[in-house]
Amino acid sequence: METQTGKTELPGGFAAKMRELLGEEWEEFFKSYDREKAQGLRLNPLKAAGEQEIVKLTEEFGLRKVPWAREGYYFDKETRPGKHPYHDAGVFYIQEPSAMAAAEILDPVPGERVLDLCAAPGGKTTHIAGRLLGRGLLVSNEIHPARAKILSQNVERLGVANAVVTSGEAGSLARIFPGFFDKILVDAPCSGEGMFRKDQEAREQWSLENVAMCARRQGEILDQAGTMLRPGGRMVYSTCTFSPEENEGTISGFLERNPDFSVERAQGFAGLDRGRPEWIEGGREDLEYTFRIWPHRTEGEGHYLAVLVKGGECEQSFSSGRRKQNTPPYVKDRQVIRLWRTFAEETLSREGLEAFREDGENRLVLFGEQLYRIPREMPDYRGLRVLRAGLHLGTVKKNRFEPSHGLALYLKKEQVKRWQSFQAAGPDMSAYLRGETMRAEGGREGGWTLVLAGEYSAGWAKQVGEVLKNHYPKGLRRLL
Repeated sequence: METQTGKTELPGGFAAKMRELLGEEWEEFFKSYDREKAQGLRLNPLKAAGEQEIVKLTEEFGLRKVPWAREGYYFDKETRPGKHPYHDAGVFYIQEPSAMAAAEILDPVPGERVLDLCAAPGGKTTHIAGRLLGRGLLVSNEIHPARAKILSQNVERLGVANAVVTSGEAGSLARIFPGFFDKILVDAPCSGEGMFRKDQEAREQWSLENVAMCARRQGEILDQAGTMLRPGGRMVYSTCTFSPEENEGTISGFLERNPDFSVERAQGFAGLDRGRPEWIEGGREDLEYTFRIWPHRTEGEGHYLAVLVKGGECEQSFSSGRRKQNTPPYVKDRQVIRLWRTFAEETLSREGLEAFREDGENRLVLFGEQLYRIPREMPDYRGLRVLRAGLHLGTVKKNRFEPSHGLALYLKKEQVKRWQSFQAAGPDMSAYLRGETMRAEGGREGGWTLVLAGEYSAGWAKQVGEVLKNHYPKGLRRLL
C-alpha cells in the first residue's frame, strides 16, 4: 500500500513508520514532498577564491548561502549552471545542499591524511579536497567499479592533485592502512529515504527488509573504518535516510562493539537538528549529539550525521614521527623522467616548475603508459585496485610525452608559458568544448597551450603556426 502526496507516492510501510516517529510533525513532513527540491552548488577553493569571484558567480547564477556549508550555495534553477563552461572547468560542483554537511562537519585541514570510504560520485570527496588545498593525502574509495570511474572523473575535473582513487572493499583498505588516517568519512550505503522526493527508484526499492539489511552492512563498514583511524582521530558517519535503525541504531551498535570510540559532543551546528536517542531501545544519551537535516524544517533533503572520536593519545598529524612505511614503486627509468622533464621545461613557467620541483620527480609512478605524481604521504598501494594515483601528468609514448586533461585542469595560467583565454559563455569557448580547431593569438611561439574559460583552465590545445589544434578529450566534447 502506498501513500500519495501530490506527485510523490510514498511506500506505505515507510509512511506509517514516519507517522509514528514524528507524531505532530508528520503532517508538515508529509507536505514537504509537494515542495520543489532545493538546488545547490559548492564552489571549488582550488579554483574559485576571493570575494570578487563569488560576487560575479552570484550575479551569474543567483546564488544564496547554504547555512551549514562554507562553500555551499543555493542557485536559481533557471540559470542551469551544470551547462555552463565553468562546470566543465571545475569551478564548482553541483551538489544536493544537505549532502554538503558531511565534509563540513568532518572539518579536514591542509596536511591531514583523510579517507572517504564510500566516495562516489565525488561530491564529498571534492569538498574534502577543497579544504585540504593540495596538502596532505586524500584516499577516495568506491567499491563499485563503474561508480569509481565517475568518482575519478570528478576528481580530475576539479583539479585535485593529492587524491588517490581506489575501488575495493573496506577490508582490503584496512590491511593497507591500519591506524593511518587522521579523519575518515563514511557516507554509508543506505535505504535512501531522505532522497524519496527526488529519486523514484529509491522509493520503489524501499522495504523494511532492505532497511534491516542496510543497517547490518553499515555496521560492518563502520567497524572496518574504525581500524583505519589513528588514536585521537575523528570519523564522520552519514546517511541520506531517516531510519533510526540505520542511524542512531548503527551508531549505538558500533559504540558497544568499539568502546574506544565516543560521540563528539558538539553543542550545535548551523541548520542541523539534534538526534533522537529515544528512538532506539535503551538509547544512549550521547546519541543526542548526532545530527539530522529534515526536509520540512529547511531547504534540503533528509540527512543524518554523527561524529565519532577514537580514544587514545593523539599522535602527530604529519609524516614526521610516524612509523616507517613501504613506498610505492617509483619510476626509475631515466628515459621516462627525461621526457617529463623536457615537457615541463618547454611548457611550464618558472612558477609552474617550482610547483613540481620539490621532490616531484621522486614521486612519479607508471600505470602502463600513464604517468602520475603520487601524493607524498601515500604508502605502497600494491594489493589495491587503483584508478587514479594522484595527479595524472600524461601519457609516455616512444619518444614524446603528451599531457593529460587532468594536468590542464590542475594548472593555472601563471604556471604555463602559453595560454589563451576565451570568454566563458562566448562562442569561441563553445567551439573549443565541441572540439573545433581554433585560431591562435599572434606573437606567441608554438607548443602546448593552456585554454582558459575566462580565468579558469579548461583543457589543452597545441599551437602550430596560427592554429590551435584542439586536444579537449573526445569523450567530454559537447554535441551542440
